[in-house]
Amino acid sequence: MAAKERTRDAPQAADAGDAAGAAAADPSVDPAEVERFARLADRWWDRHGALRALHALNPVRIAYVRDTLVAETAPAEPAGGAAPLRPLAGLRLLDVGCGGGLMAEPMCRLGADVVAVDAAEPNVRAARHHAEEQGLAIDYRFATAEALAGAGERFDAVLALEIVEHVADLDSFAAACASLVRPGGSFFVATLNRTLAAYALGIVAAERILGWVPAGSHDWSRFVRPAEMVRLLRRHGLAVADMRGMVYNPLAGGWTTSPSLAVNYIVHAKKPHA
Repeated sequence: MAAKERTRDAPQAADAGDAAGAAAADPSVDPAEVERFARLADRWWDRHGALRALHALNPVRIAYVRDTLVAETAPAEPAGGAAPLRPLAGLRLLDVGCGGGLMAEPMCRLGADVVAVDAAEPNVRAARHHAEEQGLAIDYRFATAEALAGAGERFDAVLALEIVEHVADLDSFAAACASLVRPGGSFFVATLNRTLAAYALGIVAAERILGWVPAGSHDWSRFVRPAEMVRLLRRHGLAVADMRGMVYNPLAGGWTTSPSLAVNYIVHAKKPHA
């Protein structure tokens, strides 16, 4: 896959080949899942295409991450009485499993210094190309959470949104992500609950009836119950600070946060100060 998709200069291609070998060895990487999402590389920014469900979900994810980080880093009353245009300025943020950059770009626009990684090389190239067209400076890398953790990188905030249900080894993935969060930093994870409601809505309805996401995108057995998520994060040194459901409102035609964790939910966890 990687060799076929290379179009840039030779040094970059060589680096990508090395990264591909490293990524394949990382325990969290599921080659079948990587291939599945790599096939969508040219469709990430089509709001009416195969990934329209993510586009619909994105505003509520952006708002949750933004508001949480602002509440932790900004004074209660913004200077001059107006909200800053770049409220995340000064924060170094990592988006793991970035796909085409649906979260990386808004985080960059909000002022964060963004590093975004994906195990599918075509996705990284598509994301980089789109960001360049938008004039956004995002550090996109063909890499994994394990690779960055092994290099000793640290971030003020790490995002792992709609990815944990696609990894091969959840414990290894969580360990890598947790190590990437600096002391006092934040980790955000969003996924689907392993309930009958999630199966009915997330797979039967969304994939097979409504066609919101490509058929076969999800494996119900990989969905993570909230209690399991809390224990997983605690095991790797992260304390859950907040957990909210994300529900679709058909009347409003959009998503919102909710007390119900029955289907989709998002978690904010913290790493204690050293």
